[in-house]
Amino acid sequence: MAKILIVGCGAIGSELAGVLSAQGHDVTGLKRKPPLSASGPIHYVVADISSDADLADLDTDFTQAFFIVSPDERNEQSYRAVYETGLNNLLARLPKTHWLMVSSTSVYGQSAGEWIDEDSAAEPANITSRLIRQAEQKLMDSNPANIVVRFSGIYGPGREYLLRLALQASAIQQTPPYFTNRIHQQDCVGVLSFLLEQRLEGRALAQCYLASDDDPAPTWEVMTWLSDRLHCPPPTVKAVDADAVMNKRCSNTRLKALGYRFDYPSYKDGYMELIAARDG
Repeated sequence: MAKILIVGCGAIGSELAGVLSAQGHDVTGLKRKPPLSASGPIHYVVADISSDADLADLDTDFTQAFFIVSPDERNEQSYRAVYETGLNNLLARLPKTHWLMVSSTSVYGQSAGEWIDEDSAAEPANITSRLIRQAEQKLMDSNPANIVVRFSGIYGPGREYLLRLALQASAIQQTPPYFTNRIHQQDCVGVLSFLLEQRLEGRALAQCYLASDDDPAPTWEVMTWLSDRLHCPPPTVKAVDADAVMNKRCSNTRLKALGYRFDYPSYKDGYMELIAARDG
């Protein structure tokens, strides 16, 4: 049994807490506003990580900590509050704890539809992605045992942006293909619990893993498939966007070589389930 801290208990963090608690681990969730009716084996700590004072009474003997944060807003100030000030406060409070940070494939700036992996250049243009990248580097430099996991576009119950887009018969670039990469929310939790299990078993791990399903696909293909299943008009053709950013295909080879198998290997697996739930 490990003593585990989960910083940021949103949808993924809360589900992960439940999974790890069911496995027998001692789980603490750190959240600014814990559930009012929180009960059961998960202990919640009320804290704002951007406030050093809020962390003064936090235990320091955690075996493993997960950093799964979401800024309040998509602006520089909000990102600095969690990825800079907040992370620095946590590392200062828990210098000996092994960390696993949830990051994003937005740290890649590639835009020509090329394949990328953990060794590809991660040089994003926008400030929010640069702050995430700086946080990654800070975490990895602070301890060689720390791990960064870069998730691609997360979807699942409550995260149905592409379904809504399909229903609007939106204009989509057809050629050259503009790729989209996804991971189902259930696989996000699966990847994190899997990596913890590998670590506790003593397996040597890399410092960075890219977590995306087996099927990066052109957005046109995905939206056409969705519109057919939703019985709505297909997308219309959009002119080529010469300023398109972050057009890439994400490789999950390193993660799968470690032994992880996706519950939802393709967008078709996950969205068929979401469409069935919507129609039911």
